[in-house]
Amino acid sequence: MNGPRQAAERHTGVRATGDRPLSGDSAVVSLADGRDVVVKRGSGPDATVAEAAGLRWLGESGDVPIPTVHGVDDDWLVIDHVPEGKPHVGAAEAFGRALATLHARSAPAFGSAPPDGPAEAWIGLARMRNEPHDDWPSFYTRCRVEPYVRQAVDRGLFSTSEAAVFDTVCTRLPELAGTPEPPSRLHGDAWSGNVHWASDGRVWLIDPAAHGGHRETDLAMLRLFGTPLLDHVLGAYREAAQDLGCPLTPGHEQRVPLHQLFPLLVHTVLFGGGYARQALTAARAALA
Repeated sequence: MNGPRQAAERHTGVRATGDRPLSGDSAVVSLADGRDVVVKRGSGPDATVAEAAGLRWLGESGDVPIPTVHGVDDDWLVIDHVPEGKPHVGAAEAFGRALATLHARSAPAFGSAPPDGPAEAWIGLARMRNEPHDDWPSFYTRCRVEPYVRQAVDRGLFSTSEAAVFDTVCTRLPELAGTPEPPSRLHGDAWSGNVHWASDGRVWLIDPAAHGGHRETDLAMLRLFGTPLLDHVLGAYREAAQDLGCPLTPGHEQRVPLHQLFPLLVHTVLFGGGYARQALTAARAALA
């Protein structure tokens, strides 16, 4: 039998004494040494390997708290369980400063995968390709906008004229993107559900879709689905980025819809409906 308890024992070498379910086949497994671990089943090929590589890459500098990876195989990922706490201002500001520091660590290229991570990765339940590019506009066009627009058109979610709006965004992306800057080490899926307010008083990042990208993409995703105390997070981020010598460039507030295109398009192909309208609205706002 290959389930969460067996995976936890295999990857920690400690006997499992109990478990409680999370989503799907994932679970929190209690170990005989008193620890709890989270055991997650991958959403598809290489999903566990991609997530493990992303967690290790984001956590190697120690800037932002990241769950430790205890083991990974083709089906299961075993990581620390981090008990939940409540949002508070001190944690929000510390997280903003830490995220700015993490982004300043940089990445080898736009679209680069984490070390030992696959090129064909995942964001949630959607495939996501990591392919190195020399500049952000070409990476964002080829790997983050066009593939999902094509899927949405094929499913009847965008008309030809609506798809043309995204084509215009991609054509104009070099001018819309603002001042060029080097690739950052991104979490890649920093919506509020992956910003984990822990009982230790800190903010942890979980469930990454990590890659080399534009730091404004992480910041735009924080805004998308209601991250608690966001003004404190972003205020501390801006101050820390300034102190690090890499302040946010002019126009970053106006570029939020541009950077929200990727997650909105992913949600469009996964869930359809209102997300297609939101993605089209964001594309038009980016052009405006």
